[in-house]
Amino acid sequence: MKYITRTVWVLSLVSLFTDTASEMLYPIMPIYLKSIGFSIVLIGILEGVAEATAGLSKGYFGKLSDISEKRAPFVQIGYAFSAISKPMMAVFIFPVWIFFARTVDRFGKGIRTGARDAILSDEATPETKGKIFGFHRSMDTFGAVLGPVLALLYLYFFPEDYVTLFYIAFIPGILAVLASLLVRDKKQPGTKEPVKTSFFSFLNYWKVSPPAYRKLLIGLLAFALFNSSDIFLLLKAKQAGLDDTVIIGVYIFYNLVFALFALPLGMLADKIGLKRVFLFGLALFAVVYFSMSISTSIYVIAGLFFLYGVYAAATEGISKAWISNITSPKDTATAIGTYSGFQSICAMLASSLAGLIWYQFGPSVTFLVTGVAATCILGYFMTAVKYPAR
Repeated sequence: MKYITRTVWVLSLVSLFTDTASEMLYPIMPIYLKSIGFSIVLIGILEGVAEATAGLSKGYFGKLSDISEKRAPFVQIGYAFSAISKPMMAVFIFPVWIFFARTVDRFGKGIRTGARDAILSDEATPETKGKIFGFHRSMDTFGAVLGPVLALLYLYFFPEDYVTLFYIAFIPGILAVLASLLVRDKKQPGTKEPVKTSFFSFLNYWKVSPPAYRKLLIGLLAFALFNSSDIFLLLKAKQAGLDDTVIIGVYIFYNLVFALFALPLGMLADKIGLKRVFLFGLALFAVVYFSMSISTSIYVIAGLFFLYGVYAAATEGISKAWISNITSPKDTATAIGTYSGFQSICAMLASSLAGLIWYQFGPSVTFLVTGVAATCILGYFMTAVKYPAR
């Protein structure tokens, strides 16, 4: 823990509070939207627009953070946007307003992601990147445990009182904003004139980025194209006979496993190499999806959610640590922002593809296709993507 600096602690607590607020609303969001008149199609469009907004803005604001030589303002403004979006969704129920509020939330994520991860990278050395990113992911994911638990407790005593829950979620959101004010840039930006950049200027980074980054990004985005929403795993659990409360419990269990394993696996990655731990996680993902395609046992599916939590801990923070180790410090926010942006778009496409396969051929084929794709991508990483020697 001696590697965890004050800044890393602050950013981790900010993420903990923010994820608590967001995940408090995650289980009830579809129910709330349907209660105010949203159809399933409109909910899908809403989430698609929101994710596309976050995806495209991550690359732009990452690039803007690099060329302005500032990090803290992007982090603070980004978390502020996400905080104010929570009560906005409870104030009015007009579809246009709901679209605006949800987009504000995702826009905030786009503003802060690249700058925040660049700060984490600056707080670490190449030998401690796994620990730093693993610790941050662990704290962030604990929020995904606390949020649904608090929501379940509240709705137990006040059933169907969804509007109040949006106002309650504003509290941890405000705590996140206040904590983010403690974040400071290490160096003062120069006095040079601000450089203007277009919204899609981050796309040019592909041309000037290191070959190792391009090879890594191809693999990561190929994986993202088949890594559909966790909702499909929860639907499989529903088909196996679990009721709604137990399914939420399974989701909480998955996040708890993720949170508990993120730091230990980050520490292991610093010892044996980021690539090896990432490949281990990718192999677990393939095992989970192959097993989901043939399993109908409640107990087996519960065990697969445990493995799925370990997979997430072995890949999410590790991939960003890997990117930061093979790119220049002055381009870290651009590199991670570009990856995160395209990942969001690919994830949206992945869920659309999985939904189409599920509708046409059923869940077994959906999971089987994803498992086969993950195995092929694992082979690509093993043969084509090299991790630089220390």
